[in-house]
Amino acid sequence: MVDQQALTATVPTWSGELVAGLHPAAGGDGHLACSADIVLQALVACGGVTLAAVATSLGLDLRKAELTARATWDARGTLGVDPEAPVGLTGVELVVDVEAWTSDGIRAGDSVIDRLLELTEKYCVVARTLTAPGTLEVRRA
Repeated sequence: MVDQQALTATVPTWSGELVAGLHPAAGGDGHLACSADIVLQALVACGGVTLAAVATSLGLDLRKAELTARATWDARGTLGVDPEAPVGLTGVELVVDVEAWTSDGIRAGDSVIDRLLELTEKYCVVARTLTAPGTLEVRRA
């Protein structure tokens, strides 16, 4: 549901309602979820779940797995004040701090960790959507 007066959108989720609002750079006060933050949070969530599934498939025990998503954003594009500025996130990165061990109790080396991250990126739905988006159609109901 959209509230034009408050400039918010309420989205029902399985864990309750999420109210999204404007980023402070676009006029929001910072107490509501920002859509760009939601995208990055989805990337971290999907990346984490995929990392765990891939590690399990490879027979690895994750002793440490911390994920952080970062992106560049230029408010001028979203605000329409600079037609040359991009609208949306650019330069998205998922930083993974991971430590894994093999079933033999040996710490996984760089090549194993690299393969783990390669497969995580390959099978993470959000990562794939950001790197190779399909089509999007905005239409009337």
